[in-house]
Amino acid sequence: MRERDGIEPSEEGEKGRGKAKREAPRFEGAQQEERRGEGEEYSAQGGRAFGTDEERLLAIRRRIDAIDEEILRLLAERGRCARQIGELKGKGVIYRPEREAEVLRRLIAANKGPLPDDAVRVIFREVMSACLALEQPLQVGFLGPWGTFSEMAARKHFGSAPQFRPMTTIDEVFREVEAGNLHYGVVPIENSAEGAVGVTHDLLVLHPLQVCGEVMVRVHQHLMSQAPSLAAVKRVYSHAQSLAQCHEWLNLHLPHVARVPVASNAEAARLASQDEDGAAIAGAAAAERYGLPILSHNIEDDPNNTTRFLVISRHDSGPSGRDKTSLVCSTPNRPGAMHRLLEPLARYGVSMTKLQSRPAKGGLWEYLFFIDVEGHRTDPPVAAALTELAERAAFVKLLGSYPMAVG
Repeated sequence: MRERDGIEPSEEGEKGRGKAKREAPRFEGAQQEERRGEGEEYSAQGGRAFGTDEERLLAIRRRIDAIDEEILRLLAERGRCARQIGELKGKGVIYRPEREAEVLRRLIAANKGPLPDDAVRVIFREVMSACLALEQPLQVGFLGPWGTFSEMAARKHFGSAPQFRPMTTIDEVFREVEAGNLHYGVVPIENSAEGAVGVTHDLLVLHPLQVCGEVMVRVHQHLMSQAPSLAAVKRVYSHAQSLAQCHEWLNLHLPHVARVPVASNAEAARLASQDEDGAAIAGAAAAERYGLPILSHNIEDDPNNTTRFLVISRHDSGPSGRDKTSLVCSTPNRPGAMHRLLEPLARYGVSMTKLQSRPAKGGLWEYLFFIDVEGHRTDPPVAAALTELAERAAFVKLLGSYPMAVG
């Protein structure tokens, strides 16, 4: 055996055998690659070979197997830590939106590839979801039926571990959360193309619940059908809003096909699954649930169409570093009243991201104003601005502070 780096052959042999003994179970593939780098080719079985592609592939797969086993060990350790946290919290609030937002932002910022940031978010969202279920299984409601964008929003925010329950109306989501039958509810609040969801705004005023999170879902509409091609489609089912969002595509590709409005996109997919000549416009979740092949992807006229959802509960969130605060208020109908109401926000440097008017119930031509600002209610500038705003408003209700949506 030749000398290398000043180590005598016998000394090198002893050290090499010791190192192989310690590391072989977990890094066999990596060691084989290192040996090749020294000018010798070894097969995956450990003998001298010519270093074929098949042998290199097997070595890499063994390396992946070792990595997977290490990931599994670390996941089990994380799960045990989650259980300990649950024991320490006792009967207190288990789910902390601000903590999960902090974790996701930190990991995305640390990501150096090759996985894209959204993949990192999805993976760790599921890890946290599974670990949280070890502390406390969550009951989460959303506007049903199954296969809707509301379900997609709920799963995007909470992962797949909670017990999800579709509700027939947005009002039912609020009532079930308030009654304690659900831990959390996910409800639509506004769409970038269609505007505000009025019933959600009204219910935020009426119910003593708080906003603890937000979810942004890009609305990708797909045409799905059992028909073999577009030429075979005779009817298109969808919610009226989705038909409107895809009317340009329909005019171009299916100009003479009947358009049938139904109660929801999920119902459209169900009907299309029973109609060999019918198609549905819906999201990917509906196609998967009803086993429908997608004939055309992303047929929405506005590729940036996004729906914003709120997560409601009986608590809001602590500060995460990148937060929003939502409130609703009213002001007397007199000249300059709105300017006077909002002036503290400008003076304290608090950015307002939303101002939405809504008719007040019980008063003709009286309005409520829904406001979103950047920052947490405990941040000094936000707290000072809200204190002065409350002194000037005829009515004010703080709806909650929560982390800005991640991804």
